[in-house]
Amino acid sequence: MKNNDFMKLMAKAKMYDLTQPLSVHTPPWPSYMPLQLQYFKRIAGAHMGQGANGQIMTTSNHVGTHMDGEIHFYSAGRAIGNVPMEEWAGNGVVVDISKDVGDYDLYEPELLMKRADIRKGDILIINTGYSKYAWYEKSCDEVRYFVKHPGPGPKFYKWAIDMKFKWIGVDCGSADHPMNTIIKDWHPKLFLEAERKLIKKYNKNWEQMFPAKEYYQVMHIKLFPKGIVHAENLGGEIKKLSNKRCWIGAFPLKGIEMESSMCRIVAMTGATK
Repeated sequence: MKNNDFMKLMAKAKMYDLTQPLSVHTPPWPSYMPLQLQYFKRIAGAHMGQGANGQIMTTSNHVGTHMDGEIHFYSAGRAIGNVPMEEWAGNGVVVDISKDVGDYDLYEPELLMKRADIRKGDILIINTGYSKYAWYEKSCDEVRYFVKHPGPGPKFYKWAIDMKFKWIGVDCGSADHPMNTIIKDWHPKLFLEAERKLIKKYNKNWEQMFPAKEYYQVMHIKLFPKGIVHAENLGGEIKKLSNKRCWIGAFPLKGIEMESSMCRIVAMTGATK
């Protein structure tokens, strides 16, 4: 495609922001440092002439919409800034399963493939519907968002490897099921609630369905060595792209020592009337 043709095509494209707003009120993943922001100088504070506003930000990398990097769980992997831009952008799909899942539920590949056209090498974004419980929404529920959100079933991580996804994005607190993380130990009463629901539906307890040796933090531990990382806490205009294929890009900081990074995530489609 000639450059002028490309410019005309992009001028007609529709852009969607899939990023949460960022604030000192944005909760980090449980136990991580929250964002802290302060002014170190103000416009009126200069000794001579016009001054400028300047701020200092202190934060962990796991606040709001962020990309987990390979070295977050895999020391031999690449830091965020060492990943080529081509791996952060490309063809993908936003799969909406928000009407199919609720608290503690599992989703498997069959459900996602039933809802949308998913292809090998895609960027896969999953709309569980739990962005409605994010901190900035009227229906905000921090415990439900981080502790009760749906997560992948037993077959999911092997399917992700077979599909060779570029990366995966979720609109909730983690790409792992919360009860396959340390959250299970931090919220024992809610773990029992989740396990009762699992037994009722599958006639298996949590250890039978998810042996810890294989499934603890499986989306991190098993996928990151394969170069399949994920973004967490997506939101924004995600509902406008239900089950649509689109061009998707993530834009983390180019931090050559960073294990993860807050980032902006956008999707683009052709012009619509």
